Amino acid sequence: MKFKLPLTFPVHIWMALCYLLFINNLQAQYAPHFQNYDLSQYNAGNQNWGISKADDGLLYVANNKGLLEFDGLKWTLSALPNKTTIRSVLAVNKKIYIGSYEEFGFWERNKFGLLKYTSLSEQLNPKEFLNEEFWQIIKLGDSIIFRSFLNVFIYKNGKINKITPPSTILSCDVIDETLYISTLKNGIFTLDQGKIIPLINHKDLIETKIISISKKKEQLFITTSLQGIFTYENGALSPWRSEITTILKEQQLNAFSVMANGNMIFGTIKNGVYITDSNGQVLFNIHKENGLINNTVLSQFVDGDDQLWLGLDNGLAWADLRNPYLFYNDVSGNLGAVYDVIQYQDTVYIGSNTGLYYIDAHNILQFIEGSQGQVWDLKEIEGDLFCGHNNGTYLVKDKKLKLISPFTGGWIIKKVMGVPKTYIQGTYAGLVKFKKESTGWTAKHLGQTTIPSRFLVFEDPYTAWVAHAYKGLYKVKFNSSYDSILDIKNYEKKGLWSTYNVRVYSIKNDISIKTNDGWQKYEPLLDSIVPYPLLNKSFGKYSYIVSEDDIATLAVKNNNSIHFKTFPDDGSPASLNDKYFKKRLIVGYENISKLKDSILALSLNNGFMMFNKSIGAKSHALHPTFFESIKIDSQRIVLDAIKSVELPNDFKTFSISLTSPKSKDHFFEYAMASVDTAMHWYKIENNKLEFSNISYGQYDFLFRTSNHLGQKSSVSSLKVIVLPPWYRSTQGYLLYGLLLVLTLALFYVLHRRKIGKEQRLLQLKFDQEQQEILKEKTIENDRRIVELKNESLKNEVKLKSKQLANTAMALVKKNETLLELKKEISTQKNAFDNHFSYKNLIKKIDSSISHKDEWAVFEYNFNQVHEEFFNQLKSKHPKLNAKDLRISAYIKMHLSTKEIAPLLNISIRGVETQRYRLRVKLNLDNDQSLTEYLVNFK
Repeated sequence: MKFKLPLTFPVHIWMALCYLLFINNLQAQYAPHFQNYDLSQYNAGNQNWGISKADDGLLYVANNKGLLEFDGLKWTLSALPNKTTIRSVLAVNKKIYIGSYEEFGFWERNKFGLLKYTSLSEQLNPKEFLNEEFWQIIKLGDSIIFRSFLNVFIYKNGKINKITPPSTILSCDVIDETLYISTLKNGIFTLDQGKIIPLINHKDLIETKIISISKKKEQLFITTSLQGIFTYENGALSPWRSEITTILKEQQLNAFSVMANGNMIFGTIKNGVYITDSNGQVLFNIHKENGLINNTVLSQFVDGDDQLWLGLDNGLAWADLRNPYLFYNDVSGNLGAVYDVIQYQDTVYIGSNTGLYYIDAHNILQFIEGSQGQVWDLKEIEGDLFCGHNNGTYLVKDKKLKLISPFTGGWIIKKVMGVPKTYIQGTYAGLVKFKKESTGWTAKHLGQTTIPSRFLVFEDPYTAWVAHAYKGLYKVKFNSSYDSILDIKNYEKKGLWSTYNVRVYSIKNDISIKTNDGWQKYEPLLDSIVPYPLLNKSFGKYSYIVSEDDIATLAVKNNNSIHFKTFPDDGSPASLNDKYFKKRLIVGYENISKLKDSILALSLNNGFMMFNKSIGAKSHALHPTFFESIKIDSQRIVLDAIKSVELPNDFKTFSISLTSPKSKDHFFEYAMASVDTAMHWYKIENNKLEFSNISYGQYDFLFRTSNHLGQKSSVSSLKVIVLPPWYRSTQGYLLYGLLLVLTLALFYVLHRRKIGKEQRLLQLKFDQEQQEILKEKTIENDRRIVELKNESLKNEVKLKSKQLANTAMALVKKNETLLELKKEISTQKNAFDNHFSYKNLIKKIDSSISHKDEWAVFEYNFNQVHEEFFNQLKSKHPKLNAKDLRISAYIKMHLSTKEIAPLLNISIRGVETQRYRLRVKLNLDNDQSLTEYLVNFK
């Protein structure tokens, strides 16, 4: 496989790649990374006739529909006033010169950031270039050259001069500040002080379409469309013999460029673009068979960073010729999803979902008969190539298959630790033992388990861990001869976070397990699965390993990127940018295999990517963010050295369009320093930031360019001032001041009038108030007299109450004394000689105790104090008798049962009986207090 690579790559990388590929000629199959842009992406015409890049990084394309501009993120089309096709373009300083049908001139950006066209051909008489199209524009010193097939127009210092060679002009080139003009029938001329001078008029160049003239060492290097390549030195024209010369005679050269390192780029009509070394040996051929959108190259441009742009007959393409990645692409779709790639005996074999393939010596992808179906695993073992297939396991010999194991689905095969020529394979139906005997390979199913075993690692010579293809993790014990399985233990309930999509690896002698919820490891002392914080932190919770065991540095897929990790981390990170394989990875079956030495291959849909394992993430310098346009309510504002913007308070929309043409693989972010003290940065979608309904105040916007590798550019800033509403502006405050003054003046006048009126009213009011005061004092005196009388009556009542109480207590004392006397007399009853005298004395005592006159006096005084208590009580309770009324009066006066008994001339028990009967007559409830009822009765 003979293979050459551009000299701009690091030498150690190309040496490794060349070592892999030198024995076969696969330049047509491998290609650097390139990207197509079809009509739907740039939204203009199909054909692209010219390409140029400005110093600020903006790309300009001469398109059928007008001038295309690309800033790395978006395409913009600007049409000529007459809507004609643009055939040529050249960006010089801040002007973009174009050539069209009967028209040439330049575009220049105005103060609002818009491209405005200025016609130069208007200075000329239209008859001077009637029906001419301007196919080429080049710079000569401080002059701009516009070329048609008939004339050369030189624009300098605002003036245009025309030069007309003797025959059709095919191309113009500038070498060492000299203009070379190639014609169809009269050879090549040079321009000297405004005159054309014949230089070469060789028969081999007559009626030959010369594409370009350049300088190669001390020779002129002349390329033609179909006649090959010539060199010219010391008056002699000689054919330049090389591999590319023969190719160009068949494929028809249409564009030529030279890279800074001497490599050359040949754009053809029939077969895309060829990149060669300085000797014309083909390095790459980018064409439709390996993915180019169209094979006809109408124009091309390569910049100082070796970024190649191709203008095609139908679309555009971009290729990064400094990219250290090579791609094998099968655009036919036959290859399908690639699961494994290996180089065996100088042949690259590819295993995919459609079968097993190899690349032959003629750069053609060949299918190996009988290999239809999934090819999961390709591995060189003991000098033989194993093919783990959906149908079983095969040996690959002489591009043919030999079945050595009928057990289907050979996913993975591992060597038994310390045992020569013995291997264990994980298949759809369990584990299979392979051993190389003197007669060849033998295969034996180990029985017991039929679980689909996709992942397999050895913990020790007799113990292996097997991850189920869908659910579960198992520990397997083998016998000493590896002929059978002694024990299988399921670890689903041994601390495993998730039983689905389990992967198992051996990392630094640890059995490491990847689950849906993160990394874990096996802890032998606990015989359990425990968390593995170190891997979760280093690799990422949702990452998993996609590299094969023979690759020392682990390739870890995390989200859409693939990072190369050492464990423990050695501090030298490397990664693959996801833009190279986005949408092409076989998710869940990603695989990086080793081709040869340090050359690795990442399996993709319909191909694979090849790279050196020492390559880190390739990044481009990020440049500051610039303002492409700033609009207030769809009206552009001047961008010249803009630092701040004032917005009216009633604005509807405010938008900022950003650009950074020199940056690559980038996006934009913004922050608001005046609002967000924590300085949060937010990604800007579609490089346009739009606001509405911002409250008045000052905002400091910060912008920067970022990429997915975490790199940031320097920060650009813009101060945005939203003006306050009119009622909070200076004019508003002046109006408020004027209104305040007028209000105060009016208030003063009205106040003076009011004071005079109020003084008159006050006098009248004063007189009325004096009369009112006298009347109120009279009323107050009368009220006071009444209060004094009432107070006197209250005092009288209090006095009578006191007297009543004293009277009652006197009666109590008297009756108690009489009762004691009666009791004493009763005890001396026998001392009386005359029993009649005794009776008479007792009767007088009883009469004195219940003296009715005393009760009448008591009742009168009681009614004086308690306002007809007896009448009202008897009115409400007509069943009460005189005795009931008496005991009621005593209870209302707060006399106790003991005090009441002498007054009634009954015993204490008789008083209690009387109280009970009174409760009944008053219809009181059991929980209602008799004393409380009578005390509060009115």
